[in-house]
Order: sequence, then C-alpha cells, then structure tokens
Amino acid sequence: MAKSKARKQREKLVREGRRDPVDNRSPFSQLNLCTKKTKTKKDVVYSRRRTNLESDHPSSSFYFCKIFL
Repeated sequence: MAKSKARKQREKLVREGRRDPVDNRSPFSQLNLCTKKTKTKKDVVYSRRRTNLESDHPSSSFYFCKIFL
C-alpha cells in the first residue's frame, strides 16, 4: 500500500531528528475509556414503566375538535 502524505511527513521529521508526533499524543488517546454494560431487567422495566399509558385505558383518551367558522 502507498504511504499517506501525513505519514511521509512524520517519517521525515523523525529522520531529521525532531520529535515524533506520535510521542506528543496523550497516553489515553489509544485507550477506549468507555465501558459498556447491558441493561438489567430492573432497568428495562423502569424504562418501559410509563410508556403506552393511554393504550391501556381507552376510555381515558381525549379528542381534538376542529371548529370551522
């Protein structure tokens, strides 16, 4: 594969005795600091607790009226 222009510039800087830009990066830039966890059953139940309240009680629904003048 061909080298990118940025990679060529980095290699040139290292050849000339300058500091490698990779060394300037934070040590945390290569780490994935986010942790993923799946929802527990309690979390799923809590998130769905208040959804579709109107569908359970059809008599409590409301209507919009449009009045023509």
